[in-house]
Amino acid sequence: MRRALLAWWFLGLVACSGPPPAFHRQLYVFGTLVDVQAYGTDEARFSQALAALQQRFQAMHRDWHAWKGDGKLIRLNQAFAEGRCAPHDPELEAIIRRARQLEDQSGGRFNPAIGRLITLWGFHTDDFPIEGPPPDDRAIQALLARRPSLRDIHIDERGICSENSAVMLDLGGFAKGLAVDEALTILARHGIHHAIVNAGGDLRVAGRHGERNWQVAVRDPSRGDVLLRIAARDGEAIFTSGNYYRYRAHAGKRYAHILDPRTGYPVQAVQSATVIAPDGALADATATALVVAGVKEAMQTARDMGLDQILLVDASGTVWLTPAMKKRVQYIRTPAVERWLVPEQPTRAAH
Repeated sequence: MRRALLAWWFLGLVACSGPPPAFHRQLYVFGTLVDVQAYGTDEARFSQALAALQQRFQAMHRDWHAWKGDGKLIRLNQAFAEGRCAPHDPELEAIIRRARQLEDQSGGRFNPAIGRLITLWGFHTDDFPIEGPPPDDRAIQALLARRPSLRDIHIDERGICSENSAVMLDLGGFAKGLAVDEALTILARHGIHHAIVNAGGDLRVAGRHGERNWQVAVRDPSRGDVLLRIAARDGEAIFTSGNYYRYRAHAGKRYAHILDPRTGYPVQAVQSATVIAPDGALADATATALVVAGVKEAMQTARDMGLDQILLVDASGTVWLTPAMKKRVQYIRTPAVERWLVPEQPTRAAH
């Protein structure tokens, strides 16, 4: 699982220049800054849209937070823990249905129902790194044995129910995706059709920046410098999940915050996964699932989720990518090793 908030491989925006300038504002949601830029509009319209966006983001932060406050999600999880049904809520029900679909598509690699495992590992915090030993294996196995899943949640005449009290929803694995999708909808409602919304490095674009596409720079997860850039097309979301920023440290070992829902333990083999998708929720969930999948299972996982533009950086720094993604990237610094994420094609060194 990713976050709340998950660590991310920073996607910096390439600076824009020349008239007319893009209007720019920063908002705060889900523990991170959200950059909003718009092109081809006026300041008054942009300000009105941002006021609506700020109000919506505040409601999302309150209602979707997994461990702070008394929002809708926390009350839902309390009901599950106590064996009760929560009242009907159209917004939460829509999110649950989408999350269940994504869990199924990912083969369980993306699973927002493992909030109790995330709590057990101490990752429900904003203060990283965490110092101290990992949880006892017996506690991990006890939670795994109860198999928490979105499939355990039922929506019927009683409300939103789960007979599995081990289910605890944590929307960190795709909350940013939902947020950027919502942001572009709000901007469009205010007549803004050329914009980019960047939620802590995860972003989605609308339209173009003048005569060119919005430009996105992708940084190397270990070195921090810019590795490549991508020209983002209208409507595309570009998201990265990484396991290198938020972690627990003990006795010289790092335990990344992204957990494999199938084992209950942090993933280690992949530093980051970047995807291009038609919407933010799908991009967010897929990026998380690919870090869990690892190189060997990445291609099948991506196909099952309907995507073919993906890029992974493994623990050694090797860049793995699909031919479809290769066509989209422009390297700023050529990686030491680049390999195909297509089993039937031979691997090769970058040159």
